[in-house]
Amino acid sequence: MAEPHITLDPRTLTPVEQKLRGPLEDQLSSALQAATVKVEQHYAGESVEQVTAMLLEQARAGLHPDIAVGFHPDHEQLRHVAEVIVNRAH
Repeated sequence: MAEPHITLDPRTLTPVEQKLRGPLEDQLSSALQAATVKVEQHYAGESVEQVTAMLLEQARAGLHPDIAVGFHPDHEQLRHVAEVIVNRAH
């Protein structure tokens, strides 16, 4: 599986977020990648929906609280990462 990467939609960003877009994408991607590794290592037969929720929870835990509050990744893309984790285990 390729490492998940977060790309922010520039049309939805404030001017300040636009200036910080690159570093913010890097930080969000890093948190999601770390969450993916952690969830995959601790996977114990949970459903895809449970793994999706775990990924989001772990990714947010790896972010500054102010950033975590605003972190709302695309559910379908996050679910795809969860599906890969579940399918690899079977």
